[in-house]
Amino acid sequence: MISLAGFAKAKRVIANRNYRIYTAGHLCSNLGTWIQRIAVGWLTWQLTDSAAWLGLIAFAELFPNVVVGPIAGAVTDRMDFLRMLRITQALQLLHAIVLTVLTFTGLITIEMLLVLMVLRGVIGAFNRPARMSFVYFLVGREDLSSALALNSVVFNSARFVGPALAGVIIVAGGVSLAFAANALSFLIYLLALRVLDVAPVEKKEKTGRSLLSEAGEGIRYAFSHPGIAPILLILVMTALFVRPYTELLPGFADRVFGRGVDGLALLFSANGLGAMAAGFWLIQRGTITGLSSIVVGNLLVMAFALLAFTSTDSFWLAWPFLVIAGFSLVVQGVSVQTLVQTAVAGEMRGRVIGLYGIVARGCPAIGALVMGGLSERFGLRWPLAAGAIMCLVLWLWARRRERTMAEALEGEAADPPG
Repeated sequence: MISLAGFAKAKRVIANRNYRIYTAGHLCSNLGTWIQRIAVGWLTWQLTDSAAWLGLIAFAELFPNVVVGPIAGAVTDRMDFLRMLRITQALQLLHAIVLTVLTFTGLITIEMLLVLMVLRGVIGAFNRPARMSFVYFLVGREDLSSALALNSVVFNSARFVGPALAGVIIVAGGVSLAFAANALSFLIYLLALRVLDVAPVEKKEKTGRSLLSEAGEGIRYAFSHPGIAPILLILVMTALFVRPYTELLPGFADRVFGRGVDGLALLFSANGLGAMAAGFWLIQRGTITGLSSIVVGNLLVMAFALLAFTSTDSFWLAWPFLVIAGFSLVVQGVSVQTLVQTAVAGEMRGRVIGLYGIVARGCPAIGALVMGGLSERFGLRWPLAAGAIMCLVLWLWARRRERTMAEALEGEAADPPG
């Protein structure tokens, strides 16, 4: 069922000048990020021909969120969100330039790439809570669901188009040209952030406590919350056992389906197409009510989609199952983020969002590392199939807690009757 009210809320969000500028810059940055992701995966495969290295490179970029995330969230609660965004974006631009130079000159090695991905992960750990908190600051609580859904459409439009562009760019000019395109996208985003006309975010008074103390306070708050705690656990489990399938797609493209970089781009585009459709579906909903049930239900959808994907040797039969997996994964991710952002206390926002980033980025790193290693021993299919079965078990657990989560996360934010 299509909701016109949801599109009306989205129209109001788009009418916000600062949000439009921010989103345009964010779209360019996301296109570059997906181009680079394809290039990094393909470069890793060319340098090593190893699924284990694919997992390790993914781990190197994502795992720093676990180490740095709590501190990054505490720093975000102390700083102006926009200032933090500008600083981290400038660092990402510098990182992309270094990667471009190393690959263009042929100096890149797998060890260098590993170190660069660790650095990118550290920068991303500080960027993520600032970026996610800034969206709430731009649109407010009432329009948050629509804004996050629009952000998902932007992100996943890039997720759909970016891999296709990456395939063309890599074939035409190699991975160095792809990294240069990413650097250009970061420059455009940084310029967009510079022309925003927003007042500084008011920060709470200094408490005199250390960053570690404030980070610990945020962790205790999240895990004592009756709604945030269980829904973060769901995110942890899916991030460990489901999300890593994207990092193994270069191996599937080559070994399972016998395709080259064009096949890899098509697999990522299938994932992105489903994700983009998920964003449009969430936009038309336009409400937080019922999101807890959607999070639980998508555990079942994700499990069956991945089981089907791993059970076929046909590229074009596997393709639509990847579309479904991409749809389900994004519906769940955006729903969890919306619920957490709506339920969290304002003074805890940066720290809890930092914790969300630890789960959303760090846990897939661990999962990718483990699944990459298992794939070396058991092949690419069985680790993903086992992850899908774990997702089914998680669905059975979550079904029993669905009502309690909904009351804690949606109670104050639910739309009034009539």
